[in-house]
Amino acid sequence: MPHNTFNTLHEFDLGNGKRGQFYSLPALEQAGIGTVSRLPVSLRVVLESVLRNIDGKKITEKDVRTLATWVCGAERTEEIPFMVARVLLQDFTGVPLLVDLAAMRSAAHRGGKDPRIIEPLVPVDLVIDHSVQVDFSNRPDALELNMGIEFSRNQQRYQFLKWGTQAFNGFQVVPPGIGIVHQVNLEYLARGVLEKDGVWYPDTLVGTDSHTTMVNGLGIVAWGVGGIEAEAGMLGQPVYFLTPDVVGVHLTGKLREGVTATDLVLTITQLLRHAKVVGKFVEYFGEGAESLATADRATIANMAPEYGATMGYFPIDEETCRYLALTGRSDELIATFRNYYKAQGLFGIPKKGDVDYTKVLELDLGTVRASVAGPKRPQDRIELDVLKSTFVNMLQAEPPNGYGKSASQIDRTVKTVVGAPLKFEVAGGGEQNPETVPAPTATRNTSELTEYEMVNNRPSPDRVSAEALADEFPVAVTELHHGDVLIAAITSCTNTSNPTVMLAAGLLARKAVKKGLRVPRAVKTSLAPGSRVVTEYYRKSGLQADLDQLGFHTVGYGCTTCIGNSGPLDPLIEDAINKHDLIGVSVLSGNRNFEARVHQSIKANFLMSPPLVVAFALAGRIDIDMTSEPIGCGRDGQDVYLRDIWPTSDEVRDVLKDALSPDDFRRLYASFADQNPLW
Repeated sequence: MPHNTFNTLHEFDLGNGKRGQFYSLPALEQAGIGTVSRLPVSLRVVLESVLRNIDGKKITEKDVRTLATWVCGAERTEEIPFMVARVLLQDFTGVPLLVDLAAMRSAAHRGGKDPRIIEPLVPVDLVIDHSVQVDFSNRPDALELNMGIEFSRNQQRYQFLKWGTQAFNGFQVVPPGIGIVHQVNLEYLARGVLEKDGVWYPDTLVGTDSHTTMVNGLGIVAWGVGGIEAEAGMLGQPVYFLTPDVVGVHLTGKLREGVTATDLVLTITQLLRHAKVVGKFVEYFGEGAESLATADRATIANMAPEYGATMGYFPIDEETCRYLALTGRSDELIATFRNYYKAQGLFGIPKKGDVDYTKVLELDLGTVRASVAGPKRPQDRIELDVLKSTFVNMLQAEPPNGYGKSASQIDRTVKTVVGAPLKFEVAGGGEQNPETVPAPTATRNTSELTEYEMVNNRPSPDRVSAEALADEFPVAVTELHHGDVLIAAITSCTNTSNPTVMLAAGLLARKAVKKGLRVPRAVKTSLAPGSRVVTEYYRKSGLQADLDQLGFHTVGYGCTTCIGNSGPLDPLIEDAINKHDLIGVSVLSGNRNFEARVHQSIKANFLMSPPLVVAFALAGRIDIDMTSEPIGCGRDGQDVYLRDIWPTSDEVRDVLKDALSPDDFRRLYASFADQNPLW
C-alpha cells in the first residue's frame, strides 16, 4: 500500500484514458516542506525518489526535509539515501556482481532455503561491449573475424552471463555485437518513466561505468559507481552520496556552420575543468541548451567524468519526446512520459533566473570553434588552426607536458620495411606485461573512481599470429616521423551515438574518395559503431562503401580503441617507433586519451569529431594546419583542402532525414539472437 506522507500521493492523466498515481513535488511544496520549485531539476528528481521510498528505516521524513530545503551556498554535510529505479552494468565490471548473486544462491541452498529467493530487487541490464578488440581492421570481413576471436577468448565468461539471464528474472544481458552500453541505454533500455504497483516515477539508475552519465542527455538522473554501490542498489538498498553542489551552465546562442557537438563538448570539458566541478552536479539550461538535439546533449553528458562532474544533466523537454519517438518508443509511453513530467513541474528547460544554482557559468555556443584535445588529457583543448604549432612546441617541451626532443630530432625520418613477418605473434594494444602499466601520478583534480576504471580497462593480452594478419599488413617500404598518425579510430559512444557527426564523417569520406584521396599505408583505420543502428543508416545512405574505400571497415560493436582494445599495430611499425623513440599519434572520436591508454606504443592521442578522424587519417600526420594546408593531392593533381571535402550542415540534414526511422530501431532491438547468432 503506497504511503501518503505530506499528502503528496496524487493522480495524473496517463494520456491513454487512464489515470496513474505519483508522488507530487508541487504538493510537497504546498505542504510547506521547502521551495521545491526553485531547486535544480536534477535535485528534484532525486527528491522524488527520497519522498517515494520513505519507510521510516532506510529513508525518513528528515531525509525529505533535508533535500527539499537545499540551500545553494550551504556547506555540504548531509548524505542522501537514493533508491535507484534500475542498475546498468558492462561486462568487465558487471561479472563480479553476478558472481555474488550466484554465491548468495549457493549459500541459500546450503542453508536449506530455496535459492530462488535471491533475485535483484530492481531491473538489472548488462551490456557486453568491453571485450571486443580490433585484431583485424582494414579488410571487409574484420567484423566477423574479430567477433569470432572475441567469443573464443571469452567463452566461459559468456556462458556464465547467459546462465545469469536464465537463472534470474530481473537480470537481462545484451549480448556481444549489439552495441556500447551507453548508446544501447540511450536508444533502447531507457524508458524515461516507470511504474510499480500503480505508482509512476522517473527512470533513474547507477551504472558500473563512469560514462553512465550519457543518459543525462535524455533527462535521466544517472551516474557511474563502484561495484559495491551498484550491488547495494541491485539488492534494494539506497545509494548514499553527499548532498551536492549544483553548477548551472547557462548556454546561449547557436553553434556556427561547420562546428560539431564534439567541438562543443571539448570546449565544455576545458571550461568545467577550470571551474573545478569534481563531485558536483552540472545542469545545463537556457535557450542554447534548448536548441541542442538530444544526441548533442548526450555527447555533452557522456563526458561528465572528463570534466569531473558526477552528472552533466539536461532537463526534459519536447526535444526529449521527439528523440523517444525517433528511437521507436511507443506513442503511449511518450504520452505518459510527457504528462508525468508536466504534472511534476519538471517539463521544459529552465531559463535564467528560474532555478537556484550554487554557481552559474556562461557559454555562448556561437564562440565554439573547431577543436581537438590532447595529446594526454581530454581537457587540453587545441583549436584546429594552432594544432600544428602547438604540437611542434610540445615535441620540444620538457616532460611531463612535452616530449623533450631537440630541434635537430624533430625532423627525424626513419625509412623502414613494414609488414607482418610470418613467424611473429602480434600483441593487441602493445606491450602487455604488468610492469608496463603507467605509474600512478600525483593527485589531480579528477575522480579517483574513473581514473581507476581507466587503468583497469586494459586490452586482452591474447596474441594473434602474424600470418593471419599478412593480408592486412602487406610488406612495403615507408617513412616514419614524429607526429605520424598510426591509429585513426571512429569509436566510442561519445560520438557514434550522434548521427549528425557520424553522417558528416561518411560524407567527408565520400568527397575524399571522389577526389582520389587515400589513407597512407602506416595508418590503422577502424570503425566501431555504438549500435547496429549506425550500420543501418550508413547502409541506407550508401556511405559505408565510401568509408570502406578509405579503410574504415566496421570492426565491431563495442568500446574497442577508446578503452585500449586497439589491437595490433603493424609489428615492424611498432618496432621502428619504439627503437627510434618516435612520437606516434592516434586520432579517435573517444572520450579519454591518457598516455598508453589507446596503445602502449602510441604516446600522443588526440580526441576529435568523427569527420576530423577521417581527415587526419587522410593527412597521415597531426602536424598540419587543416585550415590552410592541403590534406593531400587529388587524382587530378590538384591540392585538396579540408574545406573542399567538409560537408555542410544542409548536406548532413538532407541525408539525415532519410537515414533514420523508428522502425529501424524497433527492428534492430527486437531480437538480439538474430543480430548475433553466435550468442
